[in-house]
Amino acid sequence: MNEERPIIKLKWSTGDKLFEVAGYLLLILLWVLVLSSYAALPETIPTHFGITGKADGFGNKGMIFMLPVVTTLLFVGMTILNYYPHKFNYPTKVTAQTAKKQYTVATHLIRYLKFIVVLAFFFITLFSMGSVNNQESQWFILFLFLFVISVFVPLIYGIYKLFRLSK
Repeated sequence: MNEERPIIKLKWSTGDKLFEVAGYLLLILLWVLVLSSYAALPETIPTHFGITGKADGFGNKGMIFMLPVVTTLLFVGMTILNYYPHKFNYPTKVTAQTAKKQYTVATHLIRYLKFIVVLAFFFITLFSMGSVNNQESQWFILFLFLFVISVFVPLIYGIYKLFRLSK
């Protein structure tokens, strides 16, 4: 289906600005953490964790840079994506009357998820650096639970709001 959707420049809310600033600051903090801790890391570090938080994959300490690199790529990609809400997939038809509200809901959701991604990678980096002695993290299961909740609850709510806008 090739429908023409209106292109609208959205104004940022205070919440949008807060999530953007928090995301950038956390991304910078992630890079500072990795760069400042690199020399102190052992030659082999955990690169994968099982569901219990026990490290079950290991690699060279240089692999620690994969975490901020992937985080940065995701952050930049989601930032660019958010400038094109008319290109998003929506669960309902976008009309001239509903476009602004639908785009607003969708861009808020992307901005929030972008922050959650950076936060998640920040904690994964902390777990990786803290588990260099092959110790199981008691917080890992809680982290996984909170991550799943923090992604899927807002996502489901956002989709619900988009369906309500179409009525």
